[in-house]
Amino acid sequence: MTDPIADYLTRIRNAQQAGHRIVEIPASKMKKRITEILYDQGYVLKYKFDDNEGKQGIIKIALKYDSVSKKPVIKKLGRISKPGLRQFAKTDGIPRIINGLGIAIVSTSKGVMTDKQARNENVGGEVVCYVY
Repeated sequence: MTDPIADYLTRIRNAQQAGHRIVEIPASKMKKRITEILYDQGYVLKYKFDDNEGKQGIIKIALKYDSVSKKPVIKKLGRISKPGLRQFAKTDGIPRIINGLGIAIVSTSKGVMTDKQARNENVGGEVVCYVY
């Protein structure tokens, strides 16, 4: 596997299309932080870090679906910065996803955070992915 973040996003995307309630993903510090951001922003129902399995453990994510239409809360989930072509942005160049309705996840010198947090703290960094 050359791109673990793309694998993480693909597992979530595939689980939602299949209608699964829970998805298990191999853990890393970056994936754990992205999971926390998705939970804080209301895109996933809950999560659990299980450090007993494997070298770094696994992340169990309970996916969130709309109660009426039974469709996933996450409409689109995509990778921006790839191993072959990294995408960096200054504070004023961080993309706004659907005019602020979605989020971009940015890896900065102050940690992994949303695009809004990065603008508030006046830091730029690698634009990892977007979610809406």
